[in-house]
Amino acid sequence: MSFSGDIKEELSRPVSAGRHCRLAETAAILNLCGKIIITENDRFCVKIQTENLPVARKYFTLLRKAFNIRAETAVRKSGEMRSYSVVVQKDREARRLLKETCLLDSDGNIQECMPFVHSQLLKKSCCRRAFIRGAFLAAGSVSDPEKSYHFEIVCSSEEKALKLQELLVSFEIDARIVLRKRHYVVYVKEGAQIVELLGLMGAHISLMQLENVRIVKEVRNFVNRKVNCETANLNKTVSASVRQAEDIRYIESRKGLHELSEGLEEIARLRLKNPDASLKELGEMLSPPVGKSGVNHRLRKLSLIAEQLRKGEEE
Repeated sequence: MSFSGDIKEELSRPVSAGRHCRLAETAAILNLCGKIIITENDRFCVKIQTENLPVARKYFTLLRKAFNIRAETAVRKSGEMRSYSVVVQKDREARRLLKETCLLDSDGNIQECMPFVHSQLLKKSCCRRAFIRGAFLAAGSVSDPEKSYHFEIVCSSEEKALKLQELLVSFEIDARIVLRKRHYVVYVKEGAQIVELLGLMGAHISLMQLENVRIVKEVRNFVNRKVNCETANLNKTVSASVRQAEDIRYIESRKGLHELSEGLEEIARLRLKNPDASLKELGEMLSPPVGKSGVNHRLRKLSLIAEQLRKGEEE
């Protein structure tokens, strides 16, 4: 099962204790993957269809526990794929379901664009979390955290996406919207914010799995940066040491090291004997010991002398 599938399986099990939260979660599922059918004689039928069994199971349970409705269920198989439908056939039950989830107003008009985001239905924080949970169950997914961090919920209209984005922002989640194949996708890319979202929805087991992956990846990245930094420093030290040794040998071949001052001659001979030593290590070998800046100053003087000798030779 995919990581998204694991999350939906986890979220499908518990049912909120408060009926207000059950209404909010049901409203989200209906709004994002529900279909309202009106027959010729003005009778209502409400249907959801999903390829995800946990979603169908959760919706069926919500109908029973929040509305005392026993919906009809069906499974359709096409090749390896299965789709599950949950249908409320009775007109009276369908109308009651739509009214209590704010999808049908008092005049019998269908509300398509989440007017309940600022209504009594989502006044409480727990209900807003339940709504996000329902929205994810209906039309959400999370990428495999081993590969990337990406959370998204697909909406059929821009207005729905904007309302959902506004709801996520109320929990300080930096949600963005992108248009993809005539659908508006509300997405989050930052790993820590996805962890926060899983916590908001109540997917605590999946949250811990994601956190474990994030910790391993952060440690791995830290080690890689450390190794790269140390490798770069080592390459830099080796390159500098090679240049310094070349300058010293050039001085030795043109005028001899004995012509240098005592301090320069000492550091020159130490560098030739210890090509891999760092500036600090060279300084500790001197008598008396000298700091890194002092060693660097002497080596730069030797480089300048070599440069002057090369210019004189050219002239």
